[in-house]
Amino acid sequence: MSVAPLFHIRGLTKSLGGRPILRGIDLDVRRGEVLCVIGPSGSGKSTLIRCLNFIEIPDGGEIQFDGHPVVVGPDLDRHRAQVGMVFQKFNLFPHLTVLRNLTLAPMQVLGLGAAEAVVRARDLLGRVGLGDREGAFPAELSGGQQQRVAIARALAMRPKAMLFDEVTSALDPELVGEVLEVMKGLARDGMTMVVVTHHMKFAVEVGHRVVFLEGGVIAEEGEPRELLEKPKNPRLKEFLGHLI
Repeated sequence: MSVAPLFHIRGLTKSLGGRPILRGIDLDVRRGEVLCVIGPSGSGKSTLIRCLNFIEIPDGGEIQFDGHPVVVGPDLDRHRAQVGMVFQKFNLFPHLTVLRNLTLAPMQVLGLGAAEAVVRARDLLGRVGLGDREGAFPAELSGGQQQRVAIARALAMRPKAMLFDEVTSALDPELVGEVLEVMKGLARDGMTMVVVTHHMKFAVEVGHRVVFLEGGVIAEEGEPRELLEKPKNPRLKEFLGHLI
């Protein structure tokens, strides 16, 4: 794993509706690392990763990605194309087929030709186990299938990193496993991932590091098993107790 971080974050702050959400986050994410972000509701988890690809514009601090500062300007779309994001809701275009959902952005944003975009899309659909559903519309798929399409759509941009915001929280319990398996495959392939999750088993099995957010700051961080089995922060102990 490379020493140079892919994300380098210093002093990150963000307020929403006049309320401070992030209060000075210092964090590095190494290349190939799976970083799991945990914490109670309102702790700033989603805001943090939304700031990483500037869906939310930070109020202060600095974010560097791949050695370059990320700022509002003409290069922002290029940054967003390099940082894929998958949300709680699937956000697929309901009027487009699965295949078209995957080819649209690579063609319009990256300038891929239709044939190349289709080859890339079909490869990714096979990878997430949906090679036989390319002609289906989102409404014809289960929630787990739609979320796997959403992951494939993000991967179609060939990002350098992937952000996941509680991507299984809207799924029925029996569908969670199929999405987590896709994410485990990405981790095995060395994809840099920042994962907001409440699945502690996933964090232990797949994560390289866990950060616990509380009140907009990193209250504790460390190796997953050590942090989750022997937490030092009293608030983290309380949080984990509610998950049992």
